Amino acid sequence: MPRPIDQLPQIRSAVTFYRVMSWVTGVFLLLLVAEMVLKYAPSHVEVFSGGSGGPLSLQPVVPGDGCQWYSLFVPGGMGCEIVSLGDGFNISLAILIVHGWIYVVYLLASFRLWSLLRWPFARLLAMAAGGVVPFLSFFVERRMHRIALADVARLEAERAARDSASATASAHRES
Repeated sequence: MPRPIDQLPQIRSAVTFYRVMSWVTGVFLLLLVAEMVLKYAPSHVEVFSGGSGGPLSLQPVVPGDGCQWYSLFVPGGMGCEIVSLGDGFNISLAILIVHGWIYVVYLLASFRLWSLLRWPFARLLAMAAGGVVPFLSFFVERRMHRIALADVARLEAERAARDSASATASAHRES
């Protein structure tokens, strides 16, 4: 297995990829929270594009057959289906699906950075939590980015010292 000192280009790209995915995940998580507030707060609406409401509209959601009104206030609907009355493209549902897939890519980016730098497992858990707790991804990203850059600087210094030592050793062998 290659050592981190031999994988500096991969580590630099992993840091950049993690940083971008952290921000994208954080933004979509905030959009998801806004969508859930609209859906489960007393407004009970979802965002639609196109359809009878125009280019962008808020359309009501109602409890499905056999469900009580209070099931609208609980994510998951207490086992009841929540039915959208809007037509057109359901932006709220798209945000939900896209955030789920972006989170998967974010986890891959986190795992890649974690494994290349051989960090403790607790850091991977902190990075994973960043994609599910609103605003946390921005704070975790900043901290992990700072730690990763410090590790890269340390590895570059070690590599320079190693290269200098091997150049000196080969110069002594030639003379």
